[in-house]
Amino acid sequence: MTKKKYSFITIFTYGLVLFSPVIFQRVFQVSSAQIIQLTTFAYFFGAVLMIFYRFKSQLFNLETRQKNLLIAFLIGIIGIPVSLLVQMAILQVEQRFLGQTVSSQNTQTIVQLIKENMIFILATTIAGPIMEEFVFRRAIFGSLEGKLGFFIPALLSSVLFALAHNDGHYLLYAGLGFLFCGMYHYSGRIWTSMITHVGMNLLVVLTQLALQR
Repeated sequence: MTKKKYSFITIFTYGLVLFSPVIFQRVFQVSSAQIIQLTTFAYFFGAVLMIFYRFKSQLFNLETRQKNLLIAFLIGIIGIPVSLLVQMAILQVEQRFLGQTVSSQNTQTIVQLIKENMIFILATTIAGPIMEEFVFRRAIFGSLEGKLGFFIPALLSSVLFALAHNDGHYLLYAGLGFLFCGMYHYSGRIWTSMITHVGMNLLVVLTQLALQR
Protein backbone atom coordinates (compact mmCIF):
# COMPACT_ATOMS: atom_id res chain seq x y z
CA MET A 1 0.00 0.00 0.00
CA THR A 2 1.44 3.39 -1.00
CA LYS A 3 1.89 6.15 1.57
CA LYS A 4 -0.83 8.32 0.04
CA LYS A 5 -3.32 5.45 -0.12
CA TYR A 6 -2.48 4.50 3.46
CA SER A 7 -3.02 8.04 4.75
CA PHE A 8 -6.32 8.45 2.88
CA ILE A 9 -7.85 5.14 3.96
CA THR A 10 -6.72 5.61 7.58
CA ILE A 11 -8.27 9.09 7.83
CA PHE A 12 -11.42 7.90 6.00
CA THR A 13 -11.84 4.98 8.42
CA TYR A 14 -11.43 7.34 11.37
CA GLY A 15 -14.16 9.60 9.99
CA LEU A 16 -16.55 6.67 9.63
CA VAL A 17 -15.90 5.57 13.20
CA LEU A 18 -16.48 9.09 14.56
CA PHE A 19 -19.84 9.31 12.78
CA SER A 20 -20.85 5.74 13.64
CA PRO A 21 -23.10 6.76 16.61
CA VAL A 22 -25.18 8.95 14.27
CA ILE A 23 -25.40 6.10 11.75
CA PHE A 24 -26.45 3.62 14.42
CA GLN A 25 -29.12 5.96 15.75
CA ARG A 26 -30.65 6.96 12.42
CA VAL A 27 -30.37 3.69 10.53
CA PHE A 28 -30.93 1.10 13.25
CA GLN A 29 -32.89 3.27 15.72
CA VAL A 30 -31.36 1.56 18.73
CA SER A 31 -31.42 2.64 22.40
CA SER A 32 -28.73 4.84 23.95
CA ALA A 33 -27.23 1.85 25.79
CA GLN A 34 -27.03 -0.12 22.53
CA ILE A 35 -25.46 2.87 20.77
CA ILE A 36 -22.65 2.92 23.35
CA GLN A 37 -22.04 -0.81 22.85
CA LEU A 38 -22.11 -0.53 19.06
CA THR A 39 -19.83 2.52 19.17
CA THR A 40 -17.34 0.62 21.32
CA PHE A 41 -17.38 -2.19 18.74
CA ALA A 42 -16.89 0.38 15.95
CA TYR A 43 -13.90 1.87 17.78
CA PHE A 44 -12.23 -1.51 18.16
CA PHE A 45 -13.04 -2.53 14.60
CA GLY A 46 -11.55 0.75 13.39
CA ALA A 47 -8.42 0.23 15.50
CA VAL A 48 -7.97 -3.31 14.15
CA LEU A 49 -8.38 -2.09 10.58
CA MET A 50 -5.76 0.60 11.14
CA ILE A 51 -3.30 -1.93 12.55
CA PHE A 52 -3.89 -3.99 9.39
CA TYR A 53 -3.33 -0.89 7.22
CA ARG A 54 -0.08 -0.19 9.08
CA PHE A 55 1.41 -3.58 8.25
CA LYS A 56 0.30 -3.33 4.63
CA SER A 57 1.74 0.16 4.10
CA GLN A 58 5.18 1.30 3.10
CA LEU A 59 7.51 2.57 5.83
CA PHE A 60 7.71 6.34 6.19
CA ASN A 61 11.13 8.01 6.17
CA LEU A 62 11.32 8.43 9.94
CA GLU A 63 10.50 4.73 10.40
CA THR A 64 13.67 3.71 8.60
CA ARG A 65 15.56 5.06 11.64
CA GLN A 66 13.83 2.90 14.24
CA LYS A 67 15.20 2.57 17.74
CA ASN A 68 15.65 -0.80 19.38
CA LEU A 69 12.25 -2.30 20.28
CA LEU A 70 13.02 -2.38 24.01
CA ILE A 71 14.20 1.23 24.02
CA ALA A 72 11.08 2.30 22.10
CA PHE A 73 8.89 0.46 24.63
CA LEU A 74 10.67 2.05 27.61
CA ILE A 75 10.31 5.51 26.06
CA GLY A 76 6.58 4.84 25.74
CA ILE A 77 6.31 3.83 29.40
CA ILE A 78 8.37 6.81 30.61
CA GLY A 79 6.21 9.03 28.43
CA ILE A 80 3.12 8.29 30.53
CA PRO A 81 4.17 10.31 33.63
CA VAL A 82 5.84 12.88 31.35
CA SER A 83 2.57 13.39 29.45
CA LEU A 84 0.68 13.84 32.73
CA LEU A 85 3.21 16.48 33.88
CA VAL A 86 2.92 18.26 30.52
CA GLN A 87 -0.85 18.14 30.85
CA MET A 88 -0.79 19.69 34.33
CA ALA A 89 1.66 22.41 33.25
CA ILE A 90 -0.40 23.41 30.21
CA LEU A 91 -3.62 23.40 32.23
CA GLN A 92 -2.02 25.90 34.62
CA VAL A 93 -1.03 28.12 31.69
CA GLU A 94 -4.55 27.94 30.26
CA GLN A 95 -6.08 28.76 33.62
CA ARG A 96 -3.79 31.69 34.49
CA PHE A 97 -3.34 33.35 31.11
CA LEU A 98 -6.33 32.26 29.02
CA GLY A 99 -9.01 32.11 31.69
CA GLN A 100 -9.74 28.48 30.83
CA THR A 101 -11.22 26.13 33.43
CA VAL A 102 -9.13 23.14 34.49
CA SER A 103 -11.92 20.64 33.84
CA SER A 104 -12.33 19.25 30.33
CA GLN A 105 -15.84 18.95 28.92
CA ASN A 106 -14.60 16.22 26.62
CA THR A 107 -13.30 14.18 29.56
CA GLN A 108 -16.46 14.79 31.60
CA THR A 109 -18.65 13.60 28.73
CA ILE A 110 -16.55 10.47 28.31
CA VAL A 111 -16.69 9.73 32.04
CA GLN A 112 -20.47 10.14 32.04
CA LEU A 113 -20.83 7.71 29.13
CA ILE A 114 -18.57 5.22 30.90
CA LYS A 115 -20.69 5.48 34.05
CA GLU A 116 -23.74 4.65 31.93
CA ASN A 117 -22.01 1.68 30.32
CA MET A 118 -18.59 0.58 31.60
CA ILE A 119 -17.71 -1.13 28.31
CA PHE A 120 -17.15 2.32 26.78
CA ILE A 121 -13.94 2.65 28.85
CA LEU A 122 -12.34 0.22 26.39
CA ALA A 123 -13.15 2.55 23.48
CA THR A 124 -11.81 5.71 25.12
CA THR A 125 -8.68 4.33 26.77
CA ILE A 126 -7.51 1.75 24.21
CA ALA A 127 -9.18 1.83 20.78
CA GLY A 128 -9.56 5.62 20.61
CA PRO A 129 -5.89 6.46 21.34
CA ILE A 130 -4.74 3.74 18.94
CA MET A 131 -6.77 5.27 16.12
CA GLU A 132 -5.67 8.81 16.98
CA GLU A 133 -2.01 7.83 16.83
CA PHE A 134 -2.43 6.21 13.45
CA VAL A 135 -4.38 9.21 12.11
CA PHE A 136 -2.73 12.30 13.62
CA ARG A 137 0.79 11.01 14.16
CA ARG A 138 1.35 8.49 11.36
CA ALA A 139 -1.08 9.34 8.53
CA ILE A 140 -0.67 13.13 8.91
CA PHE A 141 2.64 13.87 10.65
CA GLY A 142 4.53 10.78 9.44
CA SER A 143 3.49 11.18 5.82
CA LEU A 144 4.62 14.83 5.70
CA GLU A 145 7.75 14.66 7.86
CA GLY A 146 9.96 13.28 5.09
CA LYS A 147 9.29 16.30 2.82
CA LEU A 148 8.75 19.15 5.29
CA GLY A 149 10.86 18.22 8.31
CA PHE A 150 9.60 18.01 11.87
CA PHE A 151 8.08 21.36 12.87
CA ILE A 152 5.43 22.14 10.21
CA PRO A 153 3.95 18.59 10.06
CA ALA A 154 4.01 18.38 13.88
CA LEU A 155 2.23 21.75 14.12
CA LEU A 156 -0.40 20.76 11.55
CA SER A 157 -0.97 17.36 13.16
CA SER A 158 -1.21 18.86 16.66
CA VAL A 159 -3.63 21.63 15.63
CA LEU A 160 -5.90 19.10 13.92
CA PHE A 161 -5.64 16.85 16.98
CA ALA A 162 -6.74 19.76 19.19
CA LEU A 163 -9.60 20.74 16.87
CA ALA A 164 -10.84 17.14 16.78
CA HIS A 165 -11.36 17.21 20.57
CA ASN A 166 -13.19 20.55 20.36
CA ASP A 167 -13.67 21.31 24.07
CA GLY A 168 -11.79 24.62 24.36
CA HIS A 169 -8.50 23.16 25.61
CA TYR A 170 -6.79 23.66 22.27
CA LEU A 171 -3.39 24.51 23.77
CA LEU A 172 -3.51 21.39 25.93
CA TYR A 173 -4.27 18.98 23.11
CA ALA A 174 -1.84 20.71 20.74
CA GLY A 175 0.91 20.44 23.36
CA LEU A 176 0.23 16.76 23.91
CA GLY A 177 0.12 16.29 20.14
CA PHE A 178 3.59 17.83 19.84
CA LEU A 179 4.86 15.51 22.57
CA PHE A 180 3.47 12.44 20.79
CA CYS A 181 4.94 13.60 17.46
CA GLY A 182 8.33 14.00 19.14
CA MET A 183 8.18 10.51 20.62
CA TYR A 184 7.21 8.97 17.29
CA HIS A 185 9.91 10.95 15.49
CA TYR A 186 12.63 10.01 17.98
CA SER A 187 11.81 6.29 18.22
CA GLY A 188 10.73 5.75 14.61
CA ARG A 189 7.92 3.56 15.96
CA ILE A 190 4.27 4.62 16.21
CA TRP A 191 3.82 2.12 19.04
CA THR A 192 5.93 4.35 21.31
CA SER A 193 3.55 7.31 21.32
CA MET A 194 0.65 4.86 21.33
CA ILE A 195 1.78 3.31 24.63
CA THR A 196 2.04 6.77 26.19
CA HIS A 197 -1.33 7.89 24.83
CA VAL A 198 -3.17 4.77 26.01
CA GLY A 199 -1.52 4.90 29.44
CA MET A 200 -2.27 8.60 29.88
CA ASN A 201 -5.93 8.22 28.89
CA LEU A 202 -6.37 5.23 31.15
CA LEU A 203 -4.94 7.02 34.20
CA VAL A 204 -6.95 10.21 33.55
CA VAL A 205 -10.24 8.35 33.10
CA LEU A 206 -9.71 6.06 36.11
CA THR A 207 -8.82 9.08 38.27
CA GLN A 208 -11.96 10.94 37.17
CA LEU A 209 -14.12 7.88 37.86
CA ALA A 210 -12.59 7.50 41.33
CA LEU A 211 -13.17 11.19 42.16
CA GLN A 212 -16.82 11.06 41.08
CA ARG A 213 -17.76 8.10 43.23
